[in-house]
Amino acid sequence: MKLENVIAVRADKTIYRDGDKAIKVFNENYSTADILNEALNQARVAETGLNIPKLEEVTKIDGKWAIVNEFIEGKTLATLMEEHPEKKDEYLNLFVDLQLEMHSKRAPLLGSLKTKMTRKISQTQLDATTRYELQTRLESMPKHNKVCHGDFNPSNVIITSEGKAYILDWSHATQGNASADAARTYLLFWLAGNKETAEEYMKLFCLKSDTAKQYVQQWLPIVAASQSVKGKPEERELLLSWVDVVDYE
Repeated sequence: MKLENVIAVRADKTIYRDGDKAIKVFNENYSTADILNEALNQARVAETGLNIPKLEEVTKIDGKWAIVNEFIEGKTLATLMEEHPEKKDEYLNLFVDLQLEMHSKRAPLLGSLKTKMTRKISQTQLDATTRYELQTRLESMPKHNKVCHGDFNPSNVIITSEGKAYILDWSHATQGNASADAARTYLLFWLAGNKETAEEYMKLFCLKSDTAKQYVQQWLPIVAASQSVKGKPEERELLLSWVDVVDYE
Protein backbone atom coordinates (compact mmCIF):
# COMPACT_ATOMS: atom_id res chain seq x y z
CA MET A 1 0.00 0.00 0.00
CA LYS A 2 1.24 3.46 -0.93
CA LEU A 3 0.82 6.27 1.59
CA GLU A 4 1.32 9.16 -0.80
CA ASN A 5 -2.10 10.63 -1.58
CA VAL A 6 -3.36 12.32 1.62
CA ILE A 7 -7.11 13.00 1.54
CA ALA A 8 -7.68 14.07 5.17
CA VAL A 9 -5.64 14.90 8.26
CA ARG A 10 -6.98 14.80 11.82
CA ALA A 11 -5.28 15.40 15.17
CA ASP A 12 -4.66 11.69 15.74
CA LYS A 13 -4.98 10.07 12.31
CA THR A 14 -4.23 10.57 8.61
CA ILE A 15 -6.33 9.19 5.77
CA TYR A 16 -4.74 8.23 2.46
CA ARG A 17 -6.08 7.02 -0.86
CA ASP A 18 -4.36 4.22 -2.72
CA GLY A 19 -6.38 3.31 -5.82
CA ASP A 20 -9.72 1.89 -4.70
CA LYS A 21 -8.68 1.82 -1.03
CA ALA A 22 -8.97 4.43 1.75
CA ILE A 23 -6.32 3.87 4.43
CA LYS A 24 -6.83 5.42 7.87
CA VAL A 25 -3.51 5.44 9.73
CA PHE A 26 -3.61 6.17 13.46
CA ASN A 27 -0.90 7.82 15.55
CA GLU A 28 1.23 5.57 17.77
CA ASN A 29 -0.47 6.75 20.98
CA TYR A 30 -4.00 6.01 19.73
CA SER A 31 -5.82 3.35 21.75
CA THR A 32 -5.50 -0.07 20.12
CA ALA A 33 -8.80 -1.09 21.71
CA ASP A 34 -10.57 1.92 20.14
CA ILE A 35 -9.12 1.13 16.70
CA LEU A 36 -10.22 -2.49 16.83
CA ASN A 37 -13.62 -1.44 18.18
CA GLU A 38 -14.08 0.97 15.26
CA ALA A 39 -13.43 -1.85 12.77
CA LEU A 40 -15.76 -4.15 14.70
CA ASN A 41 -18.50 -1.49 14.74
CA GLN A 42 -18.20 -1.11 10.99
CA ALA A 43 -18.39 -4.88 10.43
CA ARG A 44 -21.50 -5.12 12.62
CA VAL A 45 -23.23 -2.17 10.94
CA ALA A 46 -22.44 -3.66 7.51
CA GLU A 47 -24.57 -6.68 8.44
CA THR A 48 -27.65 -4.42 8.70
CA GLY A 49 -27.53 -3.76 4.95
CA LEU A 50 -26.88 -0.04 5.29
CA ASN A 51 -24.86 1.56 2.52
CA ILE A 52 -21.39 1.95 4.03
CA PRO A 53 -17.84 1.47 2.72
CA LYS A 54 -16.63 -2.13 2.73
CA LEU A 55 -14.10 -2.95 5.43
CA GLU A 56 -11.07 -4.51 3.75
CA GLU A 57 -8.59 -5.14 6.58
CA VAL A 58 -7.05 -3.99 9.84
CA THR A 59 -3.28 -3.98 9.69
CA LYS A 60 -0.08 -2.28 10.81
CA ILE A 61 1.95 0.02 8.56
CA ASP A 62 5.39 1.11 9.78
CA GLY A 63 4.38 0.18 13.31
CA LYS A 64 1.11 2.13 13.22
CA TRP A 65 -2.37 0.61 13.23
CA ALA A 66 -4.42 1.20 10.09
CA ILE A 67 -7.95 0.46 8.94
CA VAL A 68 -8.31 -0.16 5.20
CA ASN A 69 -11.70 0.52 3.62
CA GLU A 70 -13.18 0.62 0.16
CA PHE A 71 -12.67 4.14 -1.23
CA ILE A 72 -15.94 5.82 -2.17
CA GLU A 73 -15.60 8.26 -5.07
CA GLY A 74 -17.83 11.28 -4.61
CA LYS A 75 -18.43 14.46 -2.61
CA THR A 76 -19.49 14.85 0.98
CA LEU A 77 -22.96 16.22 1.64
CA ALA A 78 -21.25 19.11 3.45
CA THR A 79 -19.36 20.02 0.25
CA LEU A 80 -22.51 19.76 -1.85
CA MET A 81 -24.43 22.00 0.57
CA GLU A 82 -21.66 24.57 0.28
CA GLU A 83 -21.44 24.37 -3.50
CA HIS A 84 -25.21 24.39 -4.12
CA PRO A 85 -26.90 26.54 -1.45
CA GLU A 86 -30.04 26.60 -3.59
CA LYS A 87 -30.39 22.86 -2.97
CA LYS A 88 -29.94 23.07 0.80
CA ASP A 89 -33.51 21.95 1.58
CA GLU A 90 -33.18 18.98 -0.77
CA TYR A 91 -29.87 17.95 0.78
CA LEU A 92 -31.14 18.38 4.35
CA ASN A 93 -34.15 16.19 3.55
CA LEU A 94 -31.83 13.52 2.16
CA PHE A 95 -29.62 13.81 5.25
CA VAL A 96 -32.54 13.24 7.64
CA ASP A 97 -33.91 10.39 5.51
CA LEU A 98 -30.53 8.64 5.71
CA GLN A 99 -30.48 9.04 9.47
CA LEU A 100 -33.99 7.66 9.82
CA GLU A 101 -33.09 4.68 7.63
CA MET A 102 -30.12 4.05 9.92
CA HIS A 103 -32.34 4.29 13.01
CA SER A 104 -34.66 1.67 11.49
CA LYS A 105 -31.84 -0.92 11.67
CA ARG A 106 -30.81 -3.18 14.54
CA ALA A 107 -27.31 -4.43 15.37
CA PRO A 108 -27.61 -6.33 18.67
CA LEU A 109 -23.84 -6.69 19.15
CA LEU A 110 -23.11 -2.96 19.12
CA GLY A 111 -22.30 -1.35 22.46
CA SER A 112 -25.03 0.36 24.49
CA LEU A 113 -25.49 4.11 24.02
CA LYS A 114 -26.62 4.49 27.64
CA THR A 115 -23.55 2.66 28.92
CA LYS A 116 -21.30 4.89 26.82
CA MET A 117 -23.05 8.04 28.03
CA THR A 118 -22.69 6.90 31.65
CA ARG A 119 -18.95 6.45 31.14
CA LYS A 120 -18.60 9.85 29.42
CA ILE A 121 -20.50 11.69 32.16
CA SER A 122 -18.16 10.17 34.77
CA GLN A 123 -15.15 11.39 32.75
CA THR A 124 -16.26 15.04 32.62
CA GLN A 125 -14.82 17.76 34.83
CA LEU A 126 -18.32 18.69 35.97
CA ASP A 127 -19.08 18.87 39.68
CA ALA A 128 -20.65 15.89 41.46
CA THR A 129 -24.11 17.49 41.70
CA THR A 130 -24.27 18.16 37.94
CA ARG A 131 -23.00 14.67 37.14
CA TYR A 132 -25.67 13.20 39.43
CA GLU A 133 -28.42 15.22 37.74
CA LEU A 134 -27.22 14.18 34.26
CA GLN A 135 -26.98 10.54 35.29
CA THR A 136 -30.47 10.64 36.80
CA ARG A 137 -31.87 12.12 33.60
CA LEU A 138 -30.04 9.53 31.48
CA GLU A 139 -31.41 6.64 33.54
CA SER A 140 -34.95 7.99 33.19
CA MET A 141 -34.81 8.10 29.37
CA PRO A 142 -36.50 5.23 27.48
CA LYS A 143 -34.16 2.42 26.49
CA HIS A 144 -34.15 1.68 22.74
CA ASN A 145 -31.95 -0.48 20.53
CA LYS A 146 -31.73 1.47 17.27
CA VAL A 147 -28.46 1.83 15.35
CA CYS A 148 -27.01 5.24 16.30
CA HIS A 149 -24.05 6.80 14.50
CA GLY A 150 -22.77 9.07 17.25
CA ASP A 151 -21.21 11.62 14.84
CA PHE A 152 -23.82 11.97 12.12
CA ASN A 153 -23.08 15.16 10.21
CA PRO A 154 -22.96 16.07 6.48
CA SER A 155 -19.18 15.51 6.35
CA ASN A 156 -19.76 11.82 7.09
CA VAL A 157 -22.07 11.28 4.11
CA ILE A 158 -20.60 10.74 0.63
CA ILE A 159 -22.73 11.11 -2.49
CA THR A 160 -21.41 9.39 -5.63
CA SER A 161 -21.80 10.78 -9.16
CA GLU A 162 -24.72 8.35 -9.58
CA GLY A 163 -26.45 9.87 -6.54
CA LYS A 164 -25.83 6.92 -4.22
CA ALA A 165 -25.29 7.85 -0.57
CA TYR A 166 -22.77 6.19 1.76
CA ILE A 167 -22.44 6.80 5.51
CA LEU A 168 -18.83 6.94 6.76
CA ASP A 169 -16.97 6.74 10.08
CA TRP A 170 -18.58 4.29 12.50
CA SER A 171 -16.10 4.74 15.35
CA HIS A 172 -18.80 6.14 17.68
CA ALA A 173 -21.63 3.76 16.72
CA THR A 174 -23.86 2.34 19.44
CA GLN A 175 -27.36 0.92 19.79
CA GLY A 176 -29.80 3.08 21.69
CA ASN A 177 -32.26 5.95 21.54
CA ALA A 178 -32.55 7.67 18.14
CA SER A 179 -33.36 11.01 19.78
CA ALA A 180 -29.97 10.98 21.50
CA ASP A 181 -28.36 10.57 18.08
CA ALA A 182 -30.47 13.44 16.73
CA ALA A 183 -29.54 15.64 19.69
CA ARG A 184 -25.86 15.10 18.91
CA THR A 185 -26.37 15.96 15.24
CA TYR A 186 -28.18 19.15 16.28
CA LEU A 187 -25.29 20.01 18.60
CA LEU A 188 -22.71 19.32 15.86
CA PHE A 189 -24.42 21.85 13.57
CA TRP A 190 -24.25 24.39 16.43
CA LEU A 191 -20.57 23.68 17.11
CA ALA A 192 -19.84 24.19 13.41
CA GLY A 193 -21.51 27.61 13.60
CA ASN A 194 -24.55 26.54 11.58
CA LYS A 195 -27.26 27.57 14.05
CA GLU A 196 -29.90 28.16 11.40
CA THR A 197 -29.26 24.76 9.84
CA ALA A 198 -29.38 23.20 13.32
CA GLU A 199 -32.91 24.52 13.84
CA GLU A 200 -34.00 23.46 10.35
CA TYR A 201 -32.56 20.00 10.99
CA MET A 202 -34.34 19.67 14.35
CA LYS A 203 -37.67 20.68 12.85
CA LEU A 204 -37.27 18.25 9.94
CA PHE A 205 -36.12 15.32 12.10
CA CYS A 206 -39.04 15.75 14.50
CA LEU A 207 -41.52 16.06 11.62
CA LYS A 208 -40.28 13.03 9.69
CA SER A 209 -39.84 10.81 12.76
CA ASP A 210 -43.02 12.05 14.49
CA THR A 211 -40.96 12.90 17.58
CA ALA A 212 -41.70 15.74 19.98
CA LYS A 213 -39.02 18.44 19.88
CA GLN A 214 -39.06 18.59 23.68
CA TYR A 215 -38.12 14.90 23.82
CA VAL A 216 -35.02 15.39 21.66
CA GLN A 217 -34.11 18.47 23.71
CA GLN A 218 -34.12 16.42 26.91
CA TRP A 219 -31.04 14.65 25.54
CA LEU A 220 -29.07 17.84 24.85
CA PRO A 221 -27.45 18.28 28.31
CA ILE A 222 -26.43 14.60 28.35
CA VAL A 223 -24.99 14.72 24.84
CA ALA A 224 -23.24 18.06 25.47
CA ALA A 225 -21.60 16.64 28.60
CA SER A 226 -20.34 13.59 26.68
CA GLN A 227 -19.05 15.82 23.85
CA SER A 228 -17.06 17.94 26.32
CA VAL A 229 -14.88 14.93 27.14
CA LYS A 230 -13.25 15.26 23.70
CA GLY A 231 -11.23 18.10 25.23
CA LYS A 232 -11.58 20.76 22.53
CA PRO A 233 -11.10 24.10 24.38
CA GLU A 234 -12.91 26.08 21.67
CA GLU A 235 -16.06 23.99 22.23
CA ARG A 236 -16.02 23.75 26.01
CA GLU A 237 -17.80 27.02 26.87
CA LEU A 238 -20.69 26.38 24.48
CA LEU A 239 -21.02 22.75 25.58
CA LEU A 240 -21.11 23.66 29.26
CA SER A 241 -23.85 26.21 28.53
CA TRP A 242 -25.92 23.35 27.07
CA VAL A 243 -25.22 21.17 30.11
CA ASP A 244 -26.63 23.90 32.37
CA VAL A 245 -29.82 24.31 30.34
CA VAL A 246 -32.73 22.34 31.77
CA ASP A 247 -35.83 23.87 30.17
CA TYR A 248 -36.19 24.86 26.53
CA GLU A 249 -38.73 26.93 24.68
